[in-house]
Amino acid sequence: MGKFVLSTRSNGEFQFNLKAGNGQVILTSEGYKAKSNCIGGIASVKRNATDDGKYEKKTASNGKFFFNLKATNGQIVGTSQMYEAETSRDNGIASVKSNAPEAIIEDETA
Repeated sequence: MGKFVLSTRSNGEFQFNLKAGNGQVILTSEGYKAKSNCIGGIASVKRNATDDGKYEKKTASNGKFFFNLKATNGQIVGTSQMYEAETSRDNGIASVKSNAPEAIIEDETA
């Protein structure tokens, strides 16, 4: 089962990573100044993860593939890692869709 890992960046901001059952990071958030906003971001991922229309498939300038997950308001709530192939990116999206809705939150900020 997947899990959201809540952590603190070196600049003091909060962020989360969604990890698949195998421990691989499949989605990373932006930095949040408040922990409560970061937890709100996790809730947004859980709400939007199963909606195909919320995924933005992208190609980076280096030719690698990635995706963004957007909230209802259009704001990016998570970004994937870089993938060598489009099929790998699509598998990443499928992994977010299956892991995020029921994922637990592991708080490493304390």
